Amino acid sequence: HLPTPRGVHRINVQSAQNMLEAVMQKAQKATVFIATAAVADWRPATQSEQKIKKDGSGQTPVLGFVENPDILATVAQSQHALVGDLFCVGFAAESHDLLAHATAKRQRKGVPLLVGNIGPATFGQDDNALLLVDAQGHRELPRASKRILAQQLIAEIAQRLPALQA
Repeated sequence: HLPTPRGVHRINVQSAQNMLEAVMQKAQKATVFIATAAVADWRPATQSEQKIKKDGSGQTPVLGFVENPDILATVAQSQHALVGDLFCVGFAAESHDLLAHATAKRQRKGVPLLVGNIGPATFGQDDNALLLVDAQGHRELPRASKRILAQQLIAEIAQRLPALQA
């Protein structure tokens, strides 16, 4: 419901599956894919067309859940990414053990670069600190404004692109 920023091409979706389809279509022509946030990990297994009403029994309705598609992992395992034509960057907002969780997530998703932070320390704030995790290890981008960190991150990604190093 937010207005689309100037210069942004927006694709509206209704579900995680819609988002995956839209992303896969666009990723085929991209050089860099930056997944800054994930859709919900789970969705209800069934949807009710009507309100689920109380029946007077006092019993809570049983709700089943199924996993949503993992968009970042799917893109990272696409042929375009596997042949080196698409550089994938993931994000991890964690509450604790940032290095361990970010390292595990990078390996699980199969991305060359994962950017981590401590979510509660940055949500709603104008500044942040980032941890960059790759196959060689990790390094920190110290606390700065989010704008400055974004510029540093883009410069970091650009240095990692083979076409720009030639």
